Amino acid sequence: MPIATSDKISLKEAISIGIGGMVGGGIFAVLGLAVSIAQGGTPIAFLFAGLLALITSYSYVKLSQKYPDRGGTVKFINQGFGVTIFSGSINNLLWASYIIMLSLYASAFGSYAPNLFEITQNKIINFHIYASAIIILATAINYYSVAIVGKIESYAVIIKLIILIGFIGIGAYGLIGNPNLSQLALSNWETPLQLFAAGMVIFVAYEGFELIANAAPDIENPKKNIPRAYYYSVIFVIVLYFIIAIVTVGSLTFDKIATAEDYVLAEAAKPMLGKIGFTIITIAALISTFSAINASLYGGSRVNFEIAEDDELPNHFTSKLWNQPIGLFITAIATLILVNVLDLESISTAGSVGFILIFGIVNLVGFKLAKDTGSNRVIPIIGFILCMVALVILIHQQYLTNLTGVIVSMSIILLCFIAEWIYKTTERNQKS
Repeated sequence: MPIATSDKISLKEAISIGIGGMVGGGIFAVLGLAVSIAQGGTPIAFLFAGLLALITSYSYVKLSQKYPDRGGTVKFINQGFGVTIFSGSINNLLWASYIIMLSLYASAFGSYAPNLFEITQNKIINFHIYASAIIILATAINYYSVAIVGKIESYAVIIKLIILIGFIGIGAYGLIGNPNLSQLALSNWETPLQLFAAGMVIFVAYEGFELIANAAPDIENPKKNIPRAYYYSVIFVIVLYFIIAIVTVGSLTFDKIATAEDYVLAEAAKPMLGKIGFTIITIAALISTFSAINASLYGGSRVNFEIAEDDELPNHFTSKLWNQPIGLFITAIATLILVNVLDLESISTAGSVGFILIFGIVNLVGFKLAKDTGSNRVIPIIGFILCMVALVILIHQQYLTNLTGVIVSMSIILLCFIAEWIYKTTERNQKS
């Protein structure tokens, strides 16, 4: 049934979906991690990651225009490779990557929340209580009303952007005469390869632009507005992250950043605004991560449902539990397990590995279907090559410093392929 004009998504709303997807909990969770790897070159690390996202957005633009579907990335991969073991495995990885992102957001919430209210004297226990509680609360809200999830996200996007832009404005003024500004000097940068690796570790902070693909069928004037939605949102977030990184590294010593690695953005507000600034950014982080968990739980359950509908998961996943897809409950349980078992860097690594591989495959689809989509074949193949190079560099860097993250990442990918192979083989045997 055609959608009425009044129900169409405007350019402004489409851009908000992209920005809201990217500026979720990612920047609050991974900023300190980026500084620990890139040091004074942190803004460049964010720039590297952003450029990879921008190149990949070209493939998303062309595929969204030619194959608008609420299944988004799932449908693009199936369009390029058919419904096969390979496409099913990559789509399962997309669902797994949603779970990893949820763990990242919950981890950020668990790190920031005790700064406002400590439940116990034990920092680790506080983290696990808050990280688990926010997943349970968000799951309950998703079961209660999907409409509330949308309202929370729409208000949260405005609040977090106002606070972050305010942080940038006040922070930039506070940099005048700050001795820590010298930390941004070239002498404090890590090697170009290390900077690129740092950008790939925190690539999860950019992955949210792909949510625009799910809204593509409903965007008004799609020929003009789909490209604008992708490019404007990605470019805006690149600039936002770049300046936030400058303000943070220029405001605090590397020692202080390391000490407050899990909540460094709040700590960076202290030199300018003292305890009030610290509290305001902490509240922004809690609102941001909570809204991101809400939206990602909804998105993850829908991805799971779409994959099952395409017969890449057992049709049991199309059934409902308490009037919501069964995938919502499974996604929530898996998130609870991950956030309570893995550390932040391992979660970030697994998320980045998953999305870089998925985006590489989408770029490959863009290249394969260039004739059908009217694309320039060069840009998608460059995107594919860059994603594969980024994957190798990321895995190598993390292998040297965080072997657990690499093992988790490879295990998740392998599990997705094995599960899909078993399902398809069993299904084929049953039919014969």
